[in-house]
Amino acid sequence: MRVLSLALMALAVAGETYFKETFDGAWDKRWTPSAKEGLGKFVKAHSELSDVEGLKTSEDAKFYAISAQTDKEYTNKDKDLVVSFTVQHAQGIDCGGGYLKVMPKTDAAAFTGDSEYFMMFGPDICGYTKKIHLIFGYNGKNLLWKKEPKCESDKLTHLYTVIVRPDGTYEVQVDGAKKESGKLEDDWAFLEPKEIDDPSDKKPADWVDEAQMDDPEDKKPAGYDDIAASIPDPQAEKPEDWDEDEDGEWEAPTIPNPEYKGPWAPKKIPNPAYKGPWAAKKIANPEYKEDKDLYLTRKPLSTVGFDLWQVKSGTIFNNIIISDSVDEVKAFNDATWGKMKDGEKAEFEKAEAAAKKAADEAAASNAAAATEEEEEDED
Repeated sequence: MRVLSLALMALAVAGETYFKETFDGAWDKRWTPSAKEGLGKFVKAHSELSDVEGLKTSEDAKFYAISAQTDKEYTNKDKDLVVSFTVQHAQGIDCGGGYLKVMPKTDAAAFTGDSEYFMMFGPDICGYTKKIHLIFGYNGKNLLWKKEPKCESDKLTHLYTVIVRPDGTYEVQVDGAKKESGKLEDDWAFLEPKEIDDPSDKKPADWVDEAQMDDPEDKKPAGYDDIAASIPDPQAEKPEDWDEDEDGEWEAPTIPNPEYKGPWAPKKIPNPAYKGPWAAKKIANPEYKEDKDLYLTRKPLSTVGFDLWQVKSGTIFNNIIISDSVDEVKAFNDATWGKMKDGEKAEFEKAEAAAKKAADEAAASNAAAATEEEEEDED
């Protein structure tokens, strides 16, 4: 009886996974490209650093759009929502996105950048911009994250995870380590401000804005204005061949006068009448409406998709999981990304060492050839 009770308890606390994808088998039966014309093609492939295959962008300077459906609709009401996937910019990306969209039911053929989504999450790189996007769709608006944490930009596979909690907090992880966290209400403009400036409150006419004032006791020294800004250079000498009949009367060139201190101004002292910066008093904002469910998707979710632009193709996406259980997501990540990351890194370091060795040998060869050419020229 005790064993049965423990089993039932384990079932009761077990999480639910809504979507899981490692691009095994007939992945192209599960994923449908958008019917929009001119889009780039996704292919199944692996990088030079690993034999683990994922979904890869294959054409330069293209928009991409592809999506898949979950087995059933789901919501995150009163539960965590955990979204995790891996991104490898194997091509050494110069400009392009690497983000995933979590959406309500969406027609795959009609899926575009304008399609409604609950969350857009992942790395975005273009030139000096290297940041993680986390955008929420809320009441018809797509809300940008006020924070801009840096994303990874090397050629290795990196794990991106976001956890949205019913208490209105969130956490973003990169490679299993916390990168950012906070409150949804603080870090996105979900709501209008609770208070606004009172439009009827006006600054008093006698309000003193100047923190400092001229010292009335400070007087300009006698003869101050008689000091010239420049004086004849005492080191200058008239040239020996100067002819006053032809060249006129010689005058020494001028130099800045070290005694000159610029236009006089009285020194400043604290202004006893200063009241500080003026600000209108605050009043309750009539547009503010409390929402205790900022974390909650407005519609049931059932579609996952990639909608992005890349200048240089070659990014590989993999190991997607959406669940209400942090533990289940961690177990999945440990069994996928966790098992391949060390071997991939070793291959990367091996390739980097080989490339450096080849570059050093080429440089040495070029230097030797240049030296030999110089010696031949001397002969």
